[in-house]
Amino acid sequence: MAKSATQVLAAPVRAIEWGTEIIIVISASLLVALCARCTALLAATPVPITLQNFGVLLVGMALGRKRGFAALGLYLAEGAMGLPVFNPLGPGGIAQILGPTGGYLMAYPFVAYLAGLIMERGEKTFLRGLTAGFLAEILLFAGGLSWLYVLTHSLTMAMKFGLSWFVIAEVLKIASAAGIVAGWRRFSVKL
Repeated sequence: MAKSATQVLAAPVRAIEWGTEIIIVISASLLVALCARCTALLAATPVPITLQNFGVLLVGMALGRKRGFAALGLYLAEGAMGLPVFNPLGPGGIAQILGPTGGYLMAYPFVAYLAGLIMERGEKTFLRGLTAGFLAEILLFAGGLSWLYVLTHSLTMAMKFGLSWFVIAEVLKIASAAGIVAGWRRFSVKL
């Protein structure tokens, strides 16, 4: 069956669109990897403080649920293959995914999905970003603390290692990601 002129002309456009989406997803996974390099080890916990969570929130809020999920799924695949994308203080690879930070890492695609879903449901305002970030962080910490509980067999230890040291930093990360996304929306509307 012969193709119409419209079908023939539309094929390169679709290829360019797919290529653009792939570049966006790869770039977003690399942004999170770059954020992971900003790491500080805390003496009282095996979980370091990093900017990874900020990167995950920013990617989810800015790119939406589908591209955010894809970017963080790619990020986990890159790390599982041994690429140096996780925080540099951990063992890397599968060992890092199965270590103390594994629950957080495994939750990342879902966190980005949730943040993106909430941002897609309305205007990308600072308040919506705060809501998206707060709810996504609850999911993130549910995953992280659950995994720490599996490793420590103690809810008290899981909370001590995985939550109490991070609350203030997470509030700053949520507000920063929400502010960047809301500010970018205002800037891009003016263009």
